[in-house]
Order: sequence, then C-alpha cells, then structure tokens
Amino acid sequence: MCVPLCMVFLATTHEAGTPGSSGLTLVPGSHFLENYRDMLTLKAGFGGDITALGMIWNSFLLATGFAAVKVSFSLAAAYGLSYFRVPAAGFIFWLLLLSLMLPLESRFLPTFDVLTHFGLVDTTAGLVLPLAASGLGTIFFLQFLKTLPETLVEAARLDGAGPFRFFRDILVPLSAPMAGALFLVLFVTGWNQYLWPVLVTSSEDGYTLVRGLQYFGNGSLYGKMLACLAVLPPALLILVFQRQFVKGLFDGSH
Repeated sequence: MCVPLCMVFLATTHEAGTPGSSGLTLVPGSHFLENYRDMLTLKAGFGGDITALGMIWNSFLLATGFAAVKVSFSLAAAYGLSYFRVPAAGFIFWLLLLSLMLPLESRFLPTFDVLTHFGLVDTTAGLVLPLAASGLGTIFFLQFLKTLPETLVEAARLDGAGPFRFFRDILVPLSAPMAGALFLVLFVTGWNQYLWPVLVTSSEDGYTLVRGLQYFGNGSLYGKMLACLAVLPPALLILVFQRQFVKGLFDGSH
C-alpha cells in the first residue's frame, strides 16, 4: 500500500511539466517546497473562492465535528440505556441496530429533504449531523459499560454522587481510552467523506479536500499533491496514537 503512495509523493517533488511529475517515479526531485507552497495558496474552483488551505480546514471541521458529536452522543446514549430503566429499551436498541443496515448513502434523498426543511443545506451542521445519525458508537459503548462492575454504582451512591456526577467523574474517565479509539476511527471516516459533501455543499468556499480533487484530476501535479495531503492527516494520527488506539479497542473486552 505504501509503495504507490511514495511514488505519487516523489512525483510531486519534480517541476511541473517534466517527465518526473507527469508519471510515477521513485526518484525524488528538488521542487518539493516550491510546488507545495504554490499549491497551498492557489485559488481553485470556478470562481476562485477556495484554496487548498481552505479545503484542508473544511475537511478538519467535518472530521472533527463528526467524530466529537458521534462519540459524545454515543456515550450518553449508552449510559442511559445501561444505567436507567428506559421504557422500550429493547425497541430502542433494535432501532440502533437498524441504523447500521441503512447507511447514509441509502437515505440521501429523505435526509437532504429534512436538511432543506430546516435550512441546514450548505452549512457545517448539515455536513456533520446526518453522518452522526448511526448507532455504531452506542453499541460499542454499551458492550464496554457491561464490563464495568456494579460496585462502581454502589460506591458512587454511598459517596452521594448523582447520575450526572457519576457520569462525569467515573464513566467518562473510564471510557476515555475507548472514546479516543472510536474518535480516531470516526475522524478518518469523516475526513474521507466524498458523496455527502458533494450533495449537501453548493458554495465553493465549503468544499472539502477530498472533493477538491475533482478540480485537478489524478494525473495532474496539483491533483497528486492534493491526494498526498488527503492521506497525510489520517496516516499521522494512526502512527502517533497507534498504542492508545489498540489499547482503547481492547479495553472493553478485558
């Protein structure tokens, strides 16, 4: 997997128009800083309303907002279903499982109609909220909370802690490793989104980095540089937080 990525990256270090930049190569060039400086400040789009830096920022907002909203709501929902007598809890859990069978791609039209009704088209909230409407995170946290001993609840009650304090001071710190691992997975998922931003975003200043690839094509020098930039943040997150990621995924099973 790394070899094609390295070849694309090395091609972006050559001067535009040379044989090294037009194809794939294993020979590094001498125009790395010059090429990326020009590309980051180049105004793209039909109206010149967006730059590569702007697209990176939009992708960061989408990925971070999606991951943060989904992790927060998933943990809160799992807490409610695990520690409270919720009416029709079995039916709610069935709905959460059903959401896994209906990905966003299968409900584009009704979701877009709802966003139009609430005036959320071409907004950051319109990008984030429909992606977060899934029960995957809640199911993960439900399985984790089932492994926690009941003595935690009893000790919190003896200490005079109410439901909110128990959630804030005990469950959130204990769930932090799994929440971090889930956040990382969701960040990468949000960063790589293409179809939904294409549908819900109409103004060029809201375009994400992955969507910006359409302006240059995968055979052009700028297109290859955008592809490298699109791969870089998720790859760095995985490399830097690999140990915490693995620990968070397996904490709930021990």
